[in-house]
Amino acid sequence: MEIRVFILFLTWLNVMGLNNIIKQLVAALLAIAVLPATAAESSLSDNQPLINPEVDRKEIIEAKIDTEDLEVGVFGGIYSTVDFGANSVVGMRIAYHITEDFFVELAGAQTETSKSTVEEIGFFTQLADDDRTLTYYNVSVGYNILPGEAFITADWAFYTAFYVIGGVGNTQFGGENLFTVNGGAGFRFIATDWMAIHVDFRDHVFDTDFFIKKTTHNLEMHTGITFFF
Repeated sequence: MEIRVFILFLTWLNVMGLNNIIKQLVAALLAIAVLPATAAESSLSDNQPLINPEVDRKEIIEAKIDTEDLEVGVFGGIYSTVDFGANSVVGMRIAYHITEDFFVELAGAQTETSKSTVEEIGFFTQLADDDRTLTYYNVSVGYNILPGEAFITADWAFYTAFYVIGGVGNTQFGGENLFTVNGGAGFRFIATDWMAIHVDFRDHVFDTDFFIKKTTHNLEMHTGITFFF
């Protein structure tokens, strides 16, 4: 279309009898304006992409993580019983992952407490030997707040998660059953497609009246290993 208009315009210049220099100048200006647009229109009509990048496809290896939702394992660490010292603790946990973020955990553990300060001084015996064992059971709800990855080398990446957890349960200590509220945080490191390593910090809160009635915060720190089923 533009070329036909250009030819008609040149014919009109000849009819008008304008100076050759003026006709050449006008023809050059029209050529600059019309010919590039015509060339662009012709190239687009070929339906060819303006840019044809050559991108090498990279092979993607999917993570080998089991889809099982049940996690079972054992743990061990330190349990600090208020007035009765810090001692080793061992236990077992079973967790069910409801979603990628939420999970429910059932845990139980046992520790042997030390003598209290008044017993060490020799004033009196506060607890019988059979009552020094502290056992707790609780059910808790956890939430993965910071799921991510840990890179050991350029070729090794592992799924990880920081989580918060809290719940209720029962503590057997000193011949009594004590209602207990627990809360804390943990870190889960998925070492293989079927095994994970945990590091946890918990606070077990319950009331005691061995000396005076009070609310005690009994801190626990442990590490453990779990397996997916």
